[in-house]
Amino acid sequence: MTKWVYTFGDGAAEGRAGDRNLLGGKGANLAEMCSLGLPVPPGFTITTEACNWFYANGRTYPPSLEADVLAALDHIGALTGRRFGDPEKLLLVSVRSGARASMPGMMDTVLNLGLNDETVEALATDSGDARFAYDSYRRFIQMYSNVVLDLDHEVFEEILEEEKARLGYELDTELSAIEWQGVIAHYKATIEEELGSPFPQDPREQLCGAIGAVFSSWMNHRAITYRRLHDIPESWGTAVNVQAMVFGNMGETSATGVAFTRNPSTGEKMLYGEFLVNAQGEDVVAGIRTPQSITEKARIDSGSDKPSLQKVMPQAFASFVEISDRLEKHYRDMQDLEFTIERGKLWMLQTRSGKRTAKAALRMAVDMAAEGLIGREEAVARIDPASLDQLLHPTIDPKAERNVIAVGLPASPGAATGEIVFSSHDAEEAKALGKKVILVRVETSPEDIHGMHAAEGILTTRGGMTSHAAVVARGMGKPCVSGAGSLRVDYRAGTLMVMGETFRKGDIITIDGSNGQVLKGPVAMLQPELSGDFAKIMEWADATRRMKVRTNAETPADARMARSFGAEGIGLCRTEHMFFEGDRIIAMREMILANTEKDRRTALAKLLPMQRSDFLELFEIMAGLPVTIRLLDPPLHEFLPKTEEEIAEVASVMNVSAEKLRQRTEALHEFNPMLGHRGCRLAVSYPEIAEMQARAIFEAAVEAGRKTGNPVVPEIMVPLVGLKKELDFVKARIDTVARSVMEETGATVEYLTGTMIELPRAAIRAHVIAEAAEFFSFGTNDLTQTTFGISRDDAASFLDIYRQKGIIEQDPFVSLDIDGVGELVRIAAEKGRATRPDIKLGICGEHGGDPASIHFCEEVGLDYVSCSPYRVPIARLAAAQAAVKKG
Repeated sequence: MTKWVYTFGDGAAEGRAGDRNLLGGKGANLAEMCSLGLPVPPGFTITTEACNWFYANGRTYPPSLEADVLAALDHIGALTGRRFGDPEKLLLVSVRSGARASMPGMMDTVLNLGLNDETVEALATDSGDARFAYDSYRRFIQMYSNVVLDLDHEVFEEILEEEKARLGYELDTELSAIEWQGVIAHYKATIEEELGSPFPQDPREQLCGAIGAVFSSWMNHRAITYRRLHDIPESWGTAVNVQAMVFGNMGETSATGVAFTRNPSTGEKMLYGEFLVNAQGEDVVAGIRTPQSITEKARIDSGSDKPSLQKVMPQAFASFVEISDRLEKHYRDMQDLEFTIERGKLWMLQTRSGKRTAKAALRMAVDMAAEGLIGREEAVARIDPASLDQLLHPTIDPKAERNVIAVGLPASPGAATGEIVFSSHDAEEAKALGKKVILVRVETSPEDIHGMHAAEGILTTRGGMTSHAAVVARGMGKPCVSGAGSLRVDYRAGTLMVMGETFRKGDIITIDGSNGQVLKGPVAMLQPELSGDFAKIMEWADATRRMKVRTNAETPADARMARSFGAEGIGLCRTEHMFFEGDRIIAMREMILANTEKDRRTALAKLLPMQRSDFLELFEIMAGLPVTIRLLDPPLHEFLPKTEEEIAEVASVMNVSAEKLRQRTEALHEFNPMLGHRGCRLAVSYPEIAEMQARAIFEAAVEAGRKTGNPVVPEIMVPLVGLKKELDFVKARIDTVARSVMEETGATVEYLTGTMIELPRAAIRAHVIAEAAEFFSFGTNDLTQTTFGISRDDAASFLDIYRQKGIIEQDPFVSLDIDGVGELVRIAAEKGRATRPDIKLGICGEHGGDPASIHFCEEVGLDYVSCSPYRVPIARLAAAQAAVKKG
């Protein structure tokens, strides 16, 4: 019989840390902390399997679940000396979600469950504090109504704010027990008015509703969005954790807080966190009250006049420090902790490996390796390759003038400039139009996940360093300034006011997430210097990986950038990108308009010196490293004007009739250019084009070799080959030109001729094509298009629907389709090696910079991956991790 419920408490647990797939991360770690003898409120975890059963069976529960839950409640009762629903021995519980992957703030929580009109009086008597009891009850009503009954929490916030204004209070903590009773009565009347039924009083009904709400929250909009952004499968489901309540709102000797064992922004080895006296956990992350620092050092550094936990509750603080150190050593990683202090007694509510910025991750990995907590290979494996993207973008130039209009908390490092938007919807719309925006909110909530993803950076007027905005922004690698309290946001008017100045939607600001500054207008940025911890991890990665990492580049700027990021050559130089500027496009169009081979050669002669100088500069920058040059690939019509206005303008510049230009454009028109007259088909139809490019390559190679002293071995790639005879035809022209250049210059040039495998036929016939090809480079962009029969330019409209409906897990243009396209790569690699054992194999599509795809490339044994310059460090790290995994 399936076991749906696992208990923990009083030093014993039915689960352990390794059970995270079944118990979720929170449940598994609660069980582990319990087994370590740490102070954990007793409770139980309903498994992720129960969640999957819930969705597979029309959102109903497994038949035995109710009995299992009641038995587990009795277990908690036995450990606490209390009974759920019994006013005489009152047991209250919290109900929290807990997926196997951390999804902060994405799903729902209910605290103080079990309170009703009768038990609240028992809580008041039991605790000796009526104010605490009614504060807890109003919290429960507000949270349960929002999470389970689906009433907007703003409804309750408005009631509370109006009541505080009437009473002349600023803080929630100023309300007395009697005054809370008035608020509760107002809450209950509103619920009955809105829903047509009273707030539920039966604790069992409350618990059943809360469990269902947590399961249901797995499929809410924000959780779905978060899973999509972080590649978390829907099939994982969430667990539900039910625990005996401990109270941080039982007066001045009680508190609640969150902390990290190291600084999640910088990686510094120091306790980092915030707490609130006389509060519950939601208060800390909601930004309603300004939290206090855990340590005295942090309090002094922040300039706060509010006492630290170290000063306020020294005994609880000492216990927390000891437990923090113990948990970090046990898990061998930085921990994100939640705790509550109830009348001086410390309780641990959560531990998990904490989310961190890329900068912090690098420092922690290097430091922990130095401390002997982990080895170098594990240090390399700890870094998410995609997160390095955070380090490869500009920061504010220290010489730039800073017009600072406000200062908040440096919640997530990095800098960003953009137009102000006040809603996530506007952020998404602006991103779709190619605009860069800063999302400005009073405070973000999980509903803002899509807007935060679309924005360059996030600015909030409320919230601390562990607020929703801060945690999510750090996870996304977005700059964030939180708690900029001097700013006034008016959503209705669409304004941001500060220091007597008003900013509106569309106005440009800059935020510096490293120091918390908000600046007026755009500010000059600098490229980061990738040294220190980054360089150390890259050094360790390079010592570990097998595959080489090249770059896709055709401009000197891209080539130099890629070299600075550690590229070991060029894996794809798209020559057509060199033809679109100034005189080049005119000469190209002359060649296309020519009616005879002679006229085409005349036009190509103008392009030859331009191409030669391009290749010469790339060869010099790469200084003897391999350079793969792809011959002209796109259809010729792409070089011609499209609209009547463009045709008239170009005709005038070229001194030809507009009619002739129009006729040629129409003659070259193709219904499906992707599968049309392009690639090697152009070289077969117009061999003079390939001959000109080959001459430019060889002449540049000779000159670069003489200039640098490094012999250049160009790799000439013939695109879109499906038949060996196509490659034979083009290769013969390349070889003829090579002999001519060598005779003319008296120099010897070694070179390779190969092809891009981007057609299923080429993959299937790779053993034959390898008789002529000395290397294969997998063009997985086109190979994906031709395998699926979909255009990457048009597929976005329905691929996202496919993802939402579970038909595909990933966009195959973002991460390689291992089962289909990957199988063709595997077939071609095996067949190519069977014919030519030393054949060089690489990948140069966008997948060359995708970590998951790189792991597949290592598995198949490719020699290198090639990617855009900014993804070179990502590829270096992913290749190292793939080598370690393959072992």
